[in-house]
Amino acid sequence: MFNDIYLSDVLEGSTIVLHDIDKAKLEMIYELLLAENERLNNKFNLERTTDRSSAFKGADFIINSIEVGERYRLWRQDFEIPRKHGSHQILGECGGPGGSFHAWRIIPPILDIVKDAEKICPHAFFINFSNPLSRVCLAIKRSVKDLKYIGLCHQIGFMVHHLPRLFNKSIKNMKMKVGGLNHFAFLLGLEDLSTGKDLIPKFKKKALNYFREHENRFEFSTLTFEFFKRFGYFPYVGDNHLGEYLQTGSEFTETQDMIDWIDRMDQIGLYVYERFLYYYKRFKREKYSRRSILFGGRSGERAIPIIEAIINDRNSYEFAVNIPNENIIENLPQDLILECSATVNKDGVHGVKIGALPKNIAALLRIEATIQDLCVEAVLTRSKDLAIACLAIDPNVGSFEMAESIFDEMSEVQQEFLPKFK
Repeated sequence: MFNDIYLSDVLEGSTIVLHDIDKAKLEMIYELLLAENERLNNKFNLERTTDRSSAFKGADFIINSIEVGERYRLWRQDFEIPRKHGSHQILGECGGPGGSFHAWRIIPPILDIVKDAEKICPHAFFINFSNPLSRVCLAIKRSVKDLKYIGLCHQIGFMVHHLPRLFNKSIKNMKMKVGGLNHFAFLLGLEDLSTGKDLIPKFKKKALNYFREHENRFEFSTLTFEFFKRFGYFPYVGDNHLGEYLQTGSEFTETQDMIDWIDRMDQIGLYVYERFLYYYKRFKREKYSRRSILFGGRSGERAIPIIEAIINDRNSYEFAVNIPNENIIENLPQDLILECSATVNKDGVHGVKIGALPKNIAALLRIEATIQDLCVEAVLTRSKDLAIACLAIDPNVGSFEMAESIFDEMSEVQQEFLPKFK
């Protein structure tokens, strides 16, 4: 985020407030960014605080990205314990029973955050990156009335990477239209901006051969290909995320791939932390590197471009955001958070109307919508009965006996982080 902020001329002169409950890490990042800011002739006013009320005072925008507990240790429990009791879930991050426990841990503190934001800076625009994105944003929708918010995810980046190669054309000359749920969404339209031509027929003709040539077990592989063949719409989120919501997910993915993915993400996180720690130790010894810890170009994340578009009333187009379904998709519940394309101007983020989805796609999404409804309601009401029902109806569980076994063990091992269900 700071890499993108520091590359923004629109935001020059802004006050940026770092906030965290971990004082030591907050101080480390603050001091490093202060050094970077000095290199840029103090382009921004940089502050830090462990007090949320102080951080939010006068805020125009809030970017939220938190986790609860040791992320990867808990993620491994989310993955392993349901499978131990017979679930065939994959990954366990945002869908399946693991995704539900992830949601139940993280939603309560995020609701504390947004309720404070609504009280302290009611006109601020809240941008959430925390997973499970759809469930977190649905809980926000049901808990605050006036705060403007969106959820952002970078999975659309797969298509931003591959479409120019598939068509030998810059992504700036193409306009995607997408729809669905976070980590469970589909390419619905593709336009050549230079000619106005519909590129979907050509995409459908070329996609399978292209993606098979570029097959990646952590991206597009057997499950994506099977789904595309069966349903006729391309899921752009990758096998490991798509499979979280499907009963057939485990049939077309390898368990070891899921374990390797979690381990890989853990190692990347450790590498990034060690990198910052190295720079910080040099900084404290007054041997700070001449090489910037920031990148030369923008990260590809969309928070800062969206903030810039709101400030400058650009009416820009975003390929994928997560916002409430306000009649954007007619044949999905209106009390739902969609991932869809949108325009952005001074009034906020506005979803591009899709109308009715094909019935086969809508049927799958409604199953997950029902689970998300129960998941969020369970944590808002602290209802054990709703929590177990949420687990039992999940396609990756399918029985109350299994649901109760999963709930009981997870409640024991994660009791420090889970709300008290009654």
